[in-house]
Amino acid sequence: MNDAGNKEVQGKRTQVQGGDDERALVRAALELLGIRNFVLAIHDPSFPSDDAEDTGRGSPYTEGGHRFLRFARDLGFNGIQLGPQGETSADNASPYDGTIFSRSTLSIALARLMEDGPWGALLGPASVKRIVAERPRGREERASHGYAYRAQRAALREAFASFVGRRQRGEPSGLAARLEAFKLRNAAWLERDALYGPLCEEHRSGWFHGWSGEPELDRRLWAPGPGEVVACEERRRELLARHRDEVEFYAFCQLLAHEQHAALRTVTADLGLKLYGDLQIGYSPQDAWAHQSVFLKGYLMGAPPSRTNPEGQVWNYPVLDPAQYTDASASALALVRARMDKMFDEFDGVRIDHPHGLVCPWVYAADAPDPLRAVQGGARLFSSPDLPDHPLLSRYAIVSPAQLNRAVPRYADDWVASLTPEQVGRYSVLFDTIAACAEARGRATTDIVCEVLSTMPFPLKAVLERHGLGRFRVTQKADLDNPKDVYRSENAGPSDWIMVGTHDTPPLWRLLDAWERAGALERQAAYLAARLAPSPAEEGAMARALASDPRALAQAKLADLFASKAANVMVFFSDLLGLKEIYNAPGTISDDNWSLRVPRDYARTYPELRARGAAMNIPRALALALRARGGAESEERRHLAARLERQAG
Repeated sequence: MNDAGNKEVQGKRTQVQGGDDERALVRAALELLGIRNFVLAIHDPSFPSDDAEDTGRGSPYTEGGHRFLRFARDLGFNGIQLGPQGETSADNASPYDGTIFSRSTLSIALARLMEDGPWGALLGPASVKRIVAERPRGREERASHGYAYRAQRAALREAFASFVGRRQRGEPSGLAARLEAFKLRNAAWLERDALYGPLCEEHRSGWFHGWSGEPELDRRLWAPGPGEVVACEERRRELLARHRDEVEFYAFCQLLAHEQHAALRTVTADLGLKLYGDLQIGYSPQDAWAHQSVFLKGYLMGAPPSRTNPEGQVWNYPVLDPAQYTDASASALALVRARMDKMFDEFDGVRIDHPHGLVCPWVYAADAPDPLRAVQGGARLFSSPDLPDHPLLSRYAIVSPAQLNRAVPRYADDWVASLTPEQVGRYSVLFDTIAACAEARGRATTDIVCEVLSTMPFPLKAVLERHGLGRFRVTQKADLDNPKDVYRSENAGPSDWIMVGTHDTPPLWRLLDAWERAGALERQAAYLAARLAPSPAEEGAMARALASDPRALAQAKLADLFASKAANVMVFFSDLLGLKEIYNAPGTISDDNWSLRVPRDYARTYPELRARGAAMNIPRALALALRARGGAESEERRHLAARLERQAG
């Protein structure tokens, strides 16, 4: 067996017969290398759209989105990683600030609502044609969030009016029956989410802490204080009756979004693509209001100082109250179960965003006048038994003072020096719940993808080991002077996920320019040659060749992913397509953030760029990895590598 370590491929080699079909060759190479998951990462707004359906923002539910999925399948990918798909606000496009239950109505494919299909031609062609014609020009490769938000809302109101009119006329409609069933099935979150918008308008603030005037009770409608239970129930009934039409419209839009997602599941299943969702660690203002009773008072969650972010990050996210997940009936656990059940119903696998937030969250004082300074002086919720500046955290401590390593900062990975099995179990309560939800929905624990970056505190490491889960290895961040660096590909294990970059990093093709300006190409080339040269005798020549050709070096950087022991390879769409523009610059607010799209002419330009080495050449990268791995199956690998090279051009 190869050095990837028993990756479920022994005795099951893919046979490529007759002429060389590229997808079959790629699948055969992945199997031979022990790569279980080869996943393309792309968020909803980034999908391309056909001319007649492009409303200024992409969606996987459009015909253009489906075509791109077929394109990915034909290249050999066997999975698609989407970003969070919650509802976002008009002025914040970040999917990581979206809702946890409601789906983004911006992803509803309006063109589908013109068809005589399950939605019964709710929109006329003129409406969609007008939206397409009026979208901002000159930004075809960027999503126009503000325009799409306004245009989509107007179109959905038109569709809703059509639906209501048909219902009032008594016309037969399966949609009406499905809507009633949907409302009953999802009432636990639907009514809360539907009321938030009307209350924001009534109180003239999009953030519930800013609501003023009467009734003050609205701020804690689902978190009544002592003696307020009856009053809150009466107020909820009053609001639901008063805003009946808005609540119905909200439910109608959510039904469309959920049904179109269900249709996507059929498409991806037919294509043989696993579909991964993204469970963000944060909560939208809407969710912070709707579920505030399960959150810890007085503290917020952020990111501690780290190698990636030396100053830390102010997330302003609420953190679950530990007192409410100490037993199976606790409210916080119920919220986690509800989220995970829904995620595993709607996806084949789930990416966990910043999983330290579920195991050992970094918290800071919610009322601090300087939030950044508060983050920098924060602490781990369960690892602070005796901190004088955070005395309230002692009640939640899982470890004793004797188990702390006082020689390092409290945010360091080895701040906690030891754990008993019982303590690991206490740190793992939420992860145990997630794993149980996965099992109940027929998912394997390996379908849980953990975005562990530069920070992996010892308790998180212990919890991941408890469940057999790996971490992220983002190779563009590798410290080439430190053999033990977590991002180096040779340090990856079979359970890890490896990638050149993510949605938060510069594309590889942009880095090439930076490395060339900084004189770093030779260092990168030497490292890659040491990883990929078939023999030590060929290492020097390969290093010189890569240093003199940045595009060849890029292909080697991508090949390095496949040559590692990781069984899971992920590629962000900009690294695949040769794009240099940044998708998201963390910590910044810009109209360009979260907006990069697949170029409209990708089907034509990608083969051209690939032929020049200016985009990812999957057959070439795999051929390099096969030659590098050698071993007992070297003859089989050399033969397949030669066929891939011919396909690569």
